[in-house]
Amino acid sequence: MLKIIVKEGENIERALKRYKRKHRNIKVMQNLREGQFFTKPSVRRRREIQKAEYIQNMRDQEDI
Repeated sequence: MLKIIVKEGENIERALKRYKRKHRNIKVMQNLREGQFFTKPSVRRRREIQKAEYIQNMRDQEDI
């Protein structure tokens, strides 16, 4: 569970922004969505490889 301690004199908008950042960083929603359906290990591995290839291609294009 996430806990955000609002400091004395801190704006509630700033505390909300910190909460959202923490929520995004620990990938709560992503983990919930992934757990809804079973994904075969081979499919999961294939997606990881495709993602790595995509990132590598993007980095290679930056170098050119």
